[in-house]
Amino acid sequence: MNISRDILSLTEFKRNTGELVKQMKETGNPLVLTINGRAELVVLDAENYQALLDQVEHSETVKAVQESMAAFERGEGRPARAALEELRAKHDIPR
Repeated sequence: MNISRDILSLTEFKRNTGELVKQMKETGNPLVLTINGRAELVVLDAENYQALLDQVEHSETVKAVQESMAAFERGEGRPARAALEELRAKHDIPR
């Protein structure tokens, strides 16, 4: 992010929307829009927004796996066979 280029007022964004959208697509950087001198909004093109969502999902998955592994190492896990048998019994699924 280039602070001198990527932070601007909402008014300036409204005046130069086409040019600024082109800039975002070229640089991949979001724009921070200010209202009354305070940062209020972030504008990001759809492709980079999707990439951001994918990164968040990946991070959450990694964290969940790490937490599960830590729980298992603390002895909070149980063998898969026992868990599957319990599920079969609970939901009346034949072997």
